[in-house]
Amino acid sequence: QVQLVESGGGLVQAGGSLRLSCAASGRTFSRYDMGWFRQAPGKEREFVAGISWIGGTTYHPDSVKGRFTILRDNAKNTVYLQMNSLNPQDTATYYCAASKVGGIDSTTYEFWGQGTQVTVSS
Repeated sequence: QVQLVESGGGLVQAGGSLRLSCAASGRTFSRYDMGWFRQAPGKEREFVAGISWIGGTTYHPDSVKGRFTILRDNAKNTVYLQMNSLNPQDTATYYCAASKVGGIDSTTYEFWGQGTQVTVSS
């Protein structure tokens, strides 16, 4: 079992930055691929970043590439999402999730946090 708790969301002006954190409990955290997803009202959940547990390979969709960076610190059982050059279209609830297989499909993720709200004003 892995329990996930996100933090770091808030209100930021367009062009600003935020760093989200996801603290995990459970001794097997380091064996899970981790992902960040977001969901805006009326929209489907969208993958924004992933990182493997072996080698720390990262991947991001084109919509956030160059602006968002995912990092993990296995010693601290924490994964981060650094978000730069934010725009109003990035406004959403952001979730971290853990998966044995990783990928961009939310259905492959077994454990989810409760989410943290990010609001970007224009």
